Amino acid sequence: MGLDIAGGNERYGRVKFTGDAWGGLAAMLVALPSAIAFGVTIFAPLGGSLAAQGAMAGILGATALGMLAPLFGSSARLISAPCAPAAAMLSAQAYALTGQGLPAGSIVLLLGLTALLAGLFQIALGLLRIGRLIKFIPYPVVCGYLSGVGLIIIGSQIPKLLGVPGGISLWASLSLPSLWVWQSMVVGGVVIAVMVLTPRFTRSVPPAILALAAGLAAYFALAAFDPALMTLDGNRLLVGRISAGGYGVGATIGQHWRSLGALEPEIVLEVVIPALTLAALLSIDTLKTCVVLDAMTNSTSNPDRDLLGQGIGNAAAALVGGVPGAGTMGASLINVNSGANTRVSGLLAGSLCFAAFLVLSPVVAWVPVPALAAILIVIGFRMIDRHSLAFFYTPATRLDFLVITAVIVVALAGNLIAASGVGVAFAILLFIREQTRSTVVRNRIEGNQIFSKRLRSPDEAAASDQGPCDTVVFELQGSLFFGTASQLHAALEPETRTRKFVILSMRRVQSLDLTATHVLEQIKDRLEENDAFLVFCDIPKGLPSGLKMKRFLKDTGVVRPTNKAFAFRQLDEALEWVEEQRSGVRDAEGGGELVLDIADMPMFAGQPPEALADLHATVTLRPIHAGKKVFKAGVAGDELFLIRRGSVRITLPIHKKEHYHLATCGPGEIIGGIGFLDAGNHAADAVAMTEVEVYVLSREGFAALGERHPGLAFRLIENVALNLADRLRATVSEIHALRG
Repeated sequence: MGLDIAGGNERYGRVKFTGDAWGGLAAMLVALPSAIAFGVTIFAPLGGSLAAQGAMAGILGATALGMLAPLFGSSARLISAPCAPAAAMLSAQAYALTGQGLPAGSIVLLLGLTALLAGLFQIALGLLRIGRLIKFIPYPVVCGYLSGVGLIIIGSQIPKLLGVPGGISLWASLSLPSLWVWQSMVVGGVVIAVMVLTPRFTRSVPPAILALAAGLAAYFALAAFDPALMTLDGNRLLVGRISAGGYGVGATIGQHWRSLGALEPEIVLEVVIPALTLAALLSIDTLKTCVVLDAMTNSTSNPDRDLLGQGIGNAAAALVGGVPGAGTMGASLINVNSGANTRVSGLLAGSLCFAAFLVLSPVVAWVPVPALAAILIVIGFRMIDRHSLAFFYTPATRLDFLVITAVIVVALAGNLIAASGVGVAFAILLFIREQTRSTVVRNRIEGNQIFSKRLRSPDEAAASDQGPCDTVVFELQGSLFFGTASQLHAALEPETRTRKFVILSMRRVQSLDLTATHVLEQIKDRLEENDAFLVFCDIPKGLPSGLKMKRFLKDTGVVRPTNKAFAFRQLDEALEWVEEQRSGVRDAEGGGELVLDIADMPMFAGQPPEALADLHATVTLRPIHAGKKVFKAGVAGDELFLIRRGSVRITLPIHKKEHYHLATCGPGEIIGGIGFLDAGNHAADAVAMTEVEVYVLSREGFAALGERHPGLAFRLIENVALNLADRLRATVSEIHALRG
């Protein structure tokens, strides 16, 4: 058995490693051509032989990111490499610095410093746990940002595709056909065709690899008819020799370190803002890819740890003179589809990038620049979210389309960080607009349409049906914040003139801010001027934001130790309190607490005196102290309880300390009817709210009483049934009132 298990584990480990090996190889084949293209794009504005250095920087960046990001990140199948946002940002920075007249060597150092600081900023974001917040950037902003990056990439690569000399802008390149090189356009056209058509026929080989091979073949086919194309030095259509001043890779990295150490502090400050921008863009790109991978592989990544890994990888890439990057979608998807299971695939991808560089560096020197430009143009085109164009035709999403358009326009006219800021600002405005369009009043109920579960006397019932109602109940919902404060005030302010009690049910309120509480305080003050009350109920224990609403209402002064603002746990408690305020006046006028002996109870009106005397002899009088239970849910009991004096609250246990209020009963009412009828367990708790006295009638006593006085027994059962029916009817009425 032991040998079988060992063999099974060995086979499983071999399969897993094979999947990681194929995944790493496939990811390298996808990432390497793009990394070279991105590096050339960044360094091309500097002119001379620096485009070749860009190719080497792309490979070094892919190596450093591929080997370090998986070690410290959390996403097992994520492939990190130089990416389009980094190329767009750094190439734009290179153009800007070139326009300032800085030497090419200084610009290279500033680009490296920007990448280094961006990596350090990402490390800080990960340590500060900011990664979770970056995930909440609105979709229209991300959509516009990606489309803007795609357009920037396309615009920067068209001159290279046309073969015009470096330093000429897009519009100048398009307006000067005399500078176009037809061989360059042919090579680029072949690469674009292969990139677009290859996925229709095969997915076993990455399209970028086939396209690059087709570009090389097309270039050498053209070179057979034009010997000038076979010249390596000074040929702007080729990447050129991968070296730096005739030195090898190790010497170049050492020189880069020495140059970074000699930078002045003032220069460092100049690149802080671009570095922050780059860190934000690379973080968004990485986390977006991680979300997709988690959905595909049913896994969960840690965004803060992923940012930490990306930051370490980008900082290392900058220190060795490489191009920074992010978790890339294309290479990561290829990695997953190739069977990768662990982070070993990412490590292999990084290692294979460097191995390919050592082996294939002579071939890389002959890679046509228009072939790389064509690959990037296709990548940029695929980054444009063409689906978002349909948002314009739907009124509900037209404003989202405007957000996307605004982000794209600002990205093209300004920079990507400004575009992200504009997009977030627009998204916030749209959110506020959406919140203000929804009503904060879910339901408005007149006080004579909803009552507590306390038994009302005929006088109370008649009084509630006559004259104007002095109570109103508002069910509030949604977000009570500065955007809906005026709507809240408009709904409540008219009630302050005619109402004695304004009840606010807060159960469906999702958020509350200081502006809304100020409005509530104004309403409370207006009611207090008219000797009226503001009553809160159904206050959530905690809002989704973590805010403790009841404490917040107290801290802001809305509910404080006054006699005009009160808070209750449930709406029924608030209604019961309101009814007690009314009945309290009548009790004071009537002369005190109500006590009903058996003969005085309305249910026994018309019964023979001897039957009532026999009932009085059969029952026992039981005193119950306030706060004690008359009976308890889940406990067996076959007794019937007739309340002589005091108030008893019937509640249904729900969860832990939570209870649902079924009824409040007073003198002359029957409780415990369900347990008495079926001789089973009590379904609810009965708690004495005051000092209570109850007459207790056992089932055996009732049976004996029924033999002697069947009319009285029938009256008891009839009142039990009517009592249960009244409570059911009250519950149905409450449901109808709350549903509006």
